[in-house]
Amino acid sequence: MAKFHHVGVVSKAEHPGETYLEGGKVYITDPTKHPYGFEYLRFEAGSPLPKELQTMTHVAFEVPSVDAALKGEKVVVAPFDPTPQLRVAFIMKDGVLIELVQNK
Repeated sequence: MAKFHHVGVVSKAEHPGETYLEGGKVYITDPTKHPYGFEYLRFEAGSPLPKELQTMTHVAFEVPSVDAALKGEKVVVAPFDPTPQLRVAFIMKDGVLIELVQNK
């Protein structure tokens, strides 16, 4: 069963505590430090990440296995490990961008 993890909000404004992810040309904040679980994403021009991720709010859910949760879904971003503790992927479901998060 999937459990709510955070909401990803695309923003053009700088936010305190941003971390820069060079490979994605994106600044992100830690959703665990926001009272409502918001993760702000601020993209640089030329970001290689899909347009859906750069333009749409997403909802993230924690799942036991990202790979298992992808079966039969429209994958927008294939699974990757942004940190040693997390494995994530993005899917499009019923017009909603969803991030799947697995704690390793």
